[in-house]
Amino acid sequence: MKVLTDLFFRLAEFTLVTMLSLMVIMVFGNVVLRYGFNDGIIISEELSRYLFIWITFLGAIVTMRDNAHLGLDSLVRRLGVRGKKLAFATSNILMLGCCALMFYGTLKQHGINASTRSPVLEIPMIWIYGVGYLTSVAMALMIAAKLVALARGQFQESDLIQIQDSEDTAQSHVKETPK
Repeated sequence: MKVLTDLFFRLAEFTLVTMLSLMVIMVFGNVVLRYGFNDGIIISEELSRYLFIWITFLGAIVTMRDNAHLGLDSLVRRLGVRGKKLAFATSNILMLGCCALMFYGTLKQHGINASTRSPVLEIPMIWIYGVGYLTSVAMALMIAAKLVALARGQFQESDLIQIQDSEDTAQSHVKETPK
């Protein structure tokens, strides 16, 4: 299972890099064409917008795996182990609910997005907004795995804080540097 998960995230990261590269090339090329030749690539703006949507959602999945989302942990850090576990479980259950709402919202809009075509590319809009399915399912699976691990007692106290402060990162680099 770990091999499959690692493969999924490597594919997601490769896709993110590819999409970002395409965006940069298209936008830069379009700027050069507009200012240099008073012409442009018609699909460039629309495709860049759609790639940006996908980058945002796929990036959220990868960021969640690394616990790199922004958060406020000043209260949680002051709690005891039981309080941290309760806060961890509560926040993950709430996030699971948000994933369910995202999936439900994407599902409710599916018919409209499947029948509506983009103005320039003329592709069904579900190819753009259908990323909500992927994001909600991927995040829900990660959250469910965390809740199962918590129930099994597989978390250390330090794992119960799901964010990493920039100060913690800086201090860990300072500690690792030999003097």
